[in-house]
Amino acid sequence: MSVYRVGGLAADAQGLIHIPIMGPSLCAGFPSPADDFLEGALELPRWLAPNPPATFAWNISGDSMRGAGIFDRDLAVVDRSLKAGHGSVVVAAINGEMSIKRLLIDGNVARLSFDNPDLPAFAVEELTHGEIWGVVRFTIRWHIARTGLVR
Repeated sequence: MSVYRVGGLAADAQGLIHIPIMGPSLCAGFPSPADDFLEGALELPRWLAPNPPATFAWNISGDSMRGAGIFDRDLAVVDRSLKAGHGSVVVAAINGEMSIKRLLIDGNVARLSFDNPDLPAFAVEELTHGEIWGVVRFTIRWHIARTGLVR
């Protein structure tokens, strides 16, 4: 997977910054094929993204994080500078697929879990390759049909 940056990250005259929106949706369920690309940028006030170079937005695809209040088509703002801890909602690279999960730490065992009681948790060490990519700082949910956003 490639990571792209969008232009300057300094706040503009209104104190707004531009956070890149990553093209492939984060899998909140089971992976689906997606191409790597940058979808655009999200304009946020600086206080919502205190570390702009480490902040990215991802579209969510799937419903496995409903228990965390994260739903299909939400937008997750992820900060790579935050340290994940027990209970953090994280973006993880699991066997090359980007996914959103809850990090659970029990003693010396770290697990990544869906936030849906019908889906299993699995130990990070059980993965062929797994890495915590960032911590979800907040999400944005659209309450109108996205087609209504086109001007």
